Amino acid sequence: MIPSFRLLLLILVALTRRLFTSRADLMLEILALRQQLAMAVHDNVRPRATDADRAFWVTLRRHFDRWADVFVVFKPSTLTRWHRQGFRYFWRWKARLRRPGRPALPLDVRALIRRMALNNGWRAPRVQKELARLGIDVHGDTVRRYMPRLPHRKGSRDSWIQFLKNHIDAITAMDLFCVPTASFRLLYGFFVIHHGRRLVLHFNTTFHPTAAWVIQQLREAFPFDSAPRHLVLDNDSTFSAAVVQVIKSMSIDPVRTAYRSPWQNPVAERWIGTLRRELLDSVIVLGEQHLRRLGLAYVAYYNRDRGHGTLDGDSPAGRPVQPRPSAKARVVALPRVGGLHHRYEWRDAA
Repeated sequence: MIPSFRLLLLILVALTRRLFTSRADLMLEILALRQQLAMAVHDNVRPRATDADRAFWVTLRRHFDRWADVFVVFKPSTLTRWHRQGFRYFWRWKARLRRPGRPALPLDVRALIRRMALNNGWRAPRVQKELARLGIDVHGDTVRRYMPRLPHRKGSRDSWIQFLKNHIDAITAMDLFCVPTASFRLLYGFFVIHHGRRLVLHFNTTFHPTAAWVIQQLREAFPFDSAPRHLVLDNDSTFSAAVVQVIKSMSIDPVRTAYRSPWQNPVAERWIGTLRRELLDSVIVLGEQHLRRLGLAYVAYYNRDRGHGTLDGDSPAGRPVQPRPSAKARVVALPRVGGLHHRYEWRDAA
């Protein structure tokens, strides 16, 4: 809560400090300060932003590098939240303009799928083949959508977990994730991570992930004789038969996870969650180069500096314990990822 007289004082100080800036920056800064002053005049107690105010600040963020210097009414994290909310509104509006998709499956066919699965313990491919013998042409993905949750087959989950534990030092995983940009486009990130040390081996971004692009990323991730024994991947359509063939040609055993089973690729899924919490939730991605630069900076911090619980607090790349060099030494904070994170070290006082 900022009183009006204090807001006016902050605006006057900011204007005085920027008298010698360029004319374009000065005009943008004056516009930003006037916008905040207008918001403060409407509400005597607490300024409240309208939809037009939010759109103004999100647009200004893209064209004015020093927006944070004059953004005094709300916190910078508020602007990030506005952008995410605008992204949801944009795609909700865009989805309403689309034509309806494929027609819904009749209720009797849905019931038949459930009955076949429950009575016989069949999986989706077997149900699809049986429907085809009855003259009912249904795509495999549609069958999976209406499959009921079958009873857990004893030993299947345990055997998968045991496989991960027994081969942890010889397993890597790869995955794709999407990030909305400032212009509401979907940008994709790709990474390869080692299970044993949680070390991120490769990271890259693209607007159009294709099988050929993924194959090139795998060649860069595993140069020479550095290929692992197993590579865990999901059923994303980008990871096509051509990608699997290249993986096998590199003497790697591709291990597919089951449909809709992210728990079978836990290391990759957890890293995506960590990346979102510690980086992506705090920034607005402007484009492909922006995400690549931020991602590589975070990967460097994650591999070399960030302690991991399963590694007894060590970093994936290994971080030796630094004893205090002298009684006069002090702990200093070294910024990482643009100041979002820090590494702490002993430094002798000057």
